[in-house]
Formats: sequence, structure tokens, C-alpha cells
Amino acid sequence: MTAVLETPANTASSGITFLELEITRRCQLTCSSHCYAEAGPAKGHGSMTGEDWRRVIDEASAIGVETVQFIGGEPTLHPEFASLVRYALHAGLRVQVFSNLYRVRTEHWKLFSHPHVSLGTSYYSDDAEEHDRITGRKGSHDSTRANIIEAVRRGIHVKVGVIHMRDGQRSEEARAEMAALGVAKVHVDRVRGVGNAAKTLLPSTSELCGRCADGKAAVLPDGTVTPCVLGRFLPAGSVKTAGLKAVFAGQQWAQVAASIPRSRGNCAPDTCTPKEDSCTPSSDADRVLTACNPDNDSSDCSPAETPACEPSFD
Repeated sequence: MTAVLETPANTASSGITFLELEITRRCQLTCSSHCYAEAGPAKGHGSMTGEDWRRVIDEASAIGVETVQFIGGEPTLHPEFASLVRYALHAGLRVQVFSNLYRVRTEHWKLFSHPHVSLGTSYYSDDAEEHDRITGRKGSHDSTRANIIEAVRRGIHVKVGVIHMRDGQRSEEARAEMAALGVAKVHVDRVRGVGNAAKTLLPSTSELCGRCADGKAAVLPDGTVTPCVLGRFLPAGSVKTAGLKAVFAGQQWAQVAASIPRSRGNCAPDTCTPKEDSCTPSSDADRVLTACNPDNDSSDCSPAETPACEPSFD
């Protein structure tokens, strides 16, 4: 039976509707120049147990979260990945899985085909050599591309984030290729200066999209709560010492949220619909802001592809 997707009427809302669950830092790829989580083949799953994650999912459902995103690292490498996805669905939550799609197990295709599950992935170039050079894994381009095609063939909702990292990168060609393959949502975003791409020991909040902590949050593999996976350098509490409701009601969360520069959309108010109230970033190499496009939700933030972000471009 398909779970009914609704927030229980007798629970209080935290204002957080989208929660990223970074269940592992393990990944088959070695994206040494940009991975925000500094993930890799030798990294672990963190100190959060499967039972810890199930408790977080229960708490998320109780406080009004509508969607959880399983992310990493590569979330499908976690030994309890499939059971955690099913648990979230049973709790009445929508699920996004952000995977590199380098390898997809046969049993995971059935899971991804659930009507309340969607897929997200990163893509770097239509040129296999350039893509593989960025991921550090020969053959990753062909594998990811083939699995994107398979997801589209199966009718799975898939979103692709193209991360623009350097001058001359075939980012726009990659975007066009994905659109031609039938991917419904493709977004180009610049690499963010966090994780492996950080230029300083403590990244700047200007590297964030300007909407972190605004209806969204993340839980990292050690239980730390942050405004998003990219804002991992801004700890706001821990699910190991307090429940999600207590964290979001706490002073530390409020201080972290207040420290993030808000997006400064430059649209005239009458050019946006209430549903789409910010400008979307262009896919040009110089990354300037374009006019509003109410029919385009590609203002999502890469690599996590979480809703309604906008780069600060400071």
C-alpha cells in the first residue's frame, strides 16, 4: 500500500520541509577538486546507526518535513540504504536520492521507480575524458550517462546538476545533451568553495546559495545538524544530543540561520509569480543573474539540487 503523504494534524511544524540526510561519506569516485563532503572510496558511514537514522526520519515526519533527500558520498553504498528509503516512504515522506549513478543495483531500480521517489545526479561534460578527469574514475561518464538514460526510459523523475568548474569546460554542451536525452530538469551551477573546493580553512557564507536554513536543513553522518550539506561548516546542533524539534527551536540554529546572507534577487516584483519569487541563475560562464522565469525551477542548488536556492555571486 502506498503511504498517504500528509503531515499529522496533531504535530507542530518547524518550518523545515526539506531535510537532507547525508548517510555516508563513502563514494566510488574521487572528485578531489570539488566534492563538498570530501567523500571517497576509503571514507566511512559515520557514527549514525541505522536506528539513529530511523529516529531522525520519525522526528522529521512529526515536525512537518515533507521530503527527505538521501545523499552522501554515495548513499546507495550505505548497508541500510534501501531499508531507510522504504522506512521514509512508510512514514509518509517523499524521497529524493542524490546518487552519482555510477553503479545501480538491479533491486534499486525498483525502489527508484516508486511514485514518491525521485533521482538526482551530477554531470560534468558531454566529453567522456573531461568528465572522468573530474570524477577521478575512468568509465564514470559512460556509466552515469547510461544510467541516466535508463532512468528516463523507466519514467523515473530525474534531475541533473551540471557543475561548472573551469573555463572551457563543456558545461553548456552537457546541459544540452541531458535535455536531448529527455531529462526534464537540468541545472548548471558554479562549483562552491566548500569541502575539497574550499580556498580557506573556514569557508565563507558567501559561497552558499542564500536560502540555506530557509525551509531546509541537513543531518551529517555524525549527527550534526547544519543549514544544508554545503553549509556543513555551520554546525547548529546534533540529533544525538537533542531531537530535531529542539535543534530547530534552539538559539544555535537561530544564530546560524541569521549568519547566512540572504539571496538578493534582482527581479522586479511584478515579474515573478508567488510560487517562483526569485531569479534563476544563468548557465553562462560568467554566471550572471537572468530575469525571472516562472516556469523554470532550475534555481535549485548543485550539487544537492535542493529547492529554491540562489547563488549570491558576491
